[in-house]
Amino acid sequence: MADKWSPDSWRSKPILQVPEYPDQEALASVEQRLSTYPPLVFAGEARALKQQLADVAAGNGFLLQGGDCAESFAEHHPDHIRDFFRVFLQMAVVLTFAASQPVVKVGRIAGQFAKPRSSNIEKKDDVELPSYRGDIINDIDFNSGSRIPDPSRMAMAYRQSAATLNLLRAFAQGGFANLDQVHQWMLGFITDSPQGHRYKELADRITESLAFMRACGIKSDNVPQMRGTDFFTSHEALLLGYEEALTRVDSTSGDWYATSGHMIWIGDRTRQPDHAHVEFFRGVKNPIGLKCGPSLTPDGLLELVDILNPDNEPGRLTLIARFGADKVFDHLPQLVRAVEREGKSVIWSCDPMHGNTITAGGYKTRPFDRILKEVEAFFAVHRAEGTHAGGVHVEMTGRNVTECTGGARALTAEQLGDRYHTYCDPRLNADQALELAFLIAENLKKERDGRKAEPMAASA
Repeated sequence: MADKWSPDSWRSKPILQVPEYPDQEALASVEQRLSTYPPLVFAGEARALKQQLADVAAGNGFLLQGGDCAESFAEHHPDHIRDFFRVFLQMAVVLTFAASQPVVKVGRIAGQFAKPRSSNIEKKDDVELPSYRGDIINDIDFNSGSRIPDPSRMAMAYRQSAATLNLLRAFAQGGFANLDQVHQWMLGFITDSPQGHRYKELADRITESLAFMRACGIKSDNVPQMRGTDFFTSHEALLLGYEEALTRVDSTSGDWYATSGHMIWIGDRTRQPDHAHVEFFRGVKNPIGLKCGPSLTPDGLLELVDILNPDNEPGRLTLIARFGADKVFDHLPQLVRAVEREGKSVIWSCDPMHGNTITAGGYKTRPFDRILKEVEAFFAVHRAEGTHAGGVHVEMTGRNVTECTGGARALTAEQLGDRYHTYCDPRLNADQALELAFLIAENLKKERDGRKAEPMAASA
């Protein structure tokens, strides 16, 4: 029998990756004030996302999750949100057509402010300071005053999240997401891309399909699904005091929901089964994610699955694999087999970013070929195991940054300093993100064609 859960029961557990606030009274005051603020998202929206994810878990959909490594206060601008959303929609259209299935769209946005760190200390020359942990906690400037954890930043993060959500909802339902318009943007990418010919066939097929639909009278002005879309938000729920303050009882069901975002996830550094983060997550009813790194064993994974999804509810739990391109075959198959053997309903998603970070030219970067290699290995494992490769989880931006090497434009290590803007980890730029979508589409088509072939083989 599990211990009784409450929004603050995590406080009695060991906890990792938390800041040491020097003023505990100020911290308590901010958390109390946040607890009186309106929810950022609503329980009904989180349930709608869970239902869509249940279809993905059943093999009837694909999860596209992506966005900033870490949102910042200084770069909060409507143009940045618009550019991200535009590329995200383009990726979703490519994947929807390739898979002939719905694509569930979940952004790493409107809450992705806190970051786990491998060290509590950052050193430059002979100066040591506390590490930057995200704008919700401290400032990236390298001076002693900036690195002191400041609880007032939680209120700033709340306000920025609310403003971002307001704009995203307008974009999703106000005409910006019109399918014809999104496809025209994509055609512009293909025209400009050095490897555009590789993707032209798929783009032409989408164009033909849209023309056929228009000829049949299916147009954006009479079919709401063509001029708008569902879009959900997510983030790593690392700062539990902030999450507790925004955890509310749903008046229709009596269940607790984290209203800071539609979906929240546990990072690879904070997934200890007897620690605070797992304790908090087990009690909220949102769809949740769990990062699965190389140190996770099959038995350890099954223990966490039982804690986090004891009722084996479809759509509740997404397992986000992040091993590194050369380690997928060493770790993923045994985890997939354990979950299948025990009959657990989960979504398997691939994070090809976090295991492939290197240093080049004095910058942290991620080679595009290694990102692609991890995605290819992820799909290969699921084809071999007969399971559904259900999603991808990427750090990306709609801006023309130079943070990940490679891609169709062959970005080199020497070019990283041109537009290296990330506050934490390197992100795919707009061209690389859309290029990755086309490459994932090829794998989704293989999976779709394999499913078609199975009934024929059985009848033969």
